[in-house]
Amino acid sequence: MAQHHKPKRGSHAFSPRKRARSIVPTIRSWPPDNGAGKPYLQGFAGYKAGMTHVLVVDYRPTSTTSGQQVFVPVTVLETPPMKIFALRLYKKTPYGMKSLTEIWADDVKELQGVMPIPKKKKEKEVKEYDDVRVLAITQPSLVTGVPQKKPHIMEIRVGGGDLEARFQYANEMLGKEVSIKDVFKEGDMMDAIAVTKGKGFQGAVKRWGVKLLHHKNRKHRRMAGTLGPWLSWVRSTVPQAGQMGFHKRTEYNKRILKIGEDGSEITPEGGFPHYGFVRNEYVVVHGSLPGSVKRIIRMRHAIRYTKGVKVEKPEITYISTTSKQGV
Repeated sequence: MAQHHKPKRGSHAFSPRKRARSIVPTIRSWPPDNGAGKPYLQGFAGYKAGMTHVLVVDYRPTSTTSGQQVFVPVTVLETPPMKIFALRLYKKTPYGMKSLTEIWADDVKELQGVMPIPKKKKEKEVKEYDDVRVLAITQPSLVTGVPQKKPHIMEIRVGGGDLEARFQYANEMLGKEVSIKDVFKEGDMMDAIAVTKGKGFQGAVKRWGVKLLHHKNRKHRRMAGTLGPWLSWVRSTVPQAGQMGFHKRTEYNKRILKIGEDGSEITPEGGFPHYGFVRNEYVVVHGSLPGSVKRIIRMRHAIRYTKGVKVEKPEITYISTTSKQGV
């Protein structure tokens, strides 16, 4: 008799599924560069305003609608300028990257009460270092759709050029503001890193997609059939109830369709639901992004996009600004 085959239900790829440590996601890997060109920042951050749809000329050559006008769903991110308040030098060690020193800007009043601030600007001479990164803060006080006023703090890698050029670039950027146009341009591919929408404590059926038990099962139906054999511990692969959502996730290869300055040309009538009006620079990204409305989303130059379509500037002919509130 043939052996009955029944694969497991639900993916354990992201186990353990626990809550993210911080609402600001960390980026462990940055795209490599060959040292060519001028130094530049490899990331930025924005706040998720909502979704709409646009009419764009299909730029994908293998698509059945290539060259034709198609409606595509897009996500709008409000991206006020970010401020660079410090730079950090790293050295490669057998145990990973080790921070050598930091150089802070003179004016860091936005960080009063947020984190400890050094009393004096220390400049330690470091001759040997392998990586240059900057410490940047967002400015949520400029965003009316986000109730938070304290800035979000994050680290961004500096790429391009040699190490000396990167250090000079980061040193010149201390205390200055950086715009989204200084990091990305229309048609670029980027990765979105954010914390997903939290769904609280959920059972095994919703959390893992296990099948309901037979209707004659004693007492319960929405549970796992067995937790394992006797005289043994419960394995981590057994689907059980627990936290669902609010996990850090990365979505790769997202196309930037538009970067604008006037938020009124993208804000729908009555504003985005649960967000309001976009009043700063914004980014229109093809498709959906992780996280709920008002959540901070970090953008990074695409790390896996080695080949594909190169788009100089997508041709957008229509942006939907109709009300999203059913009015």
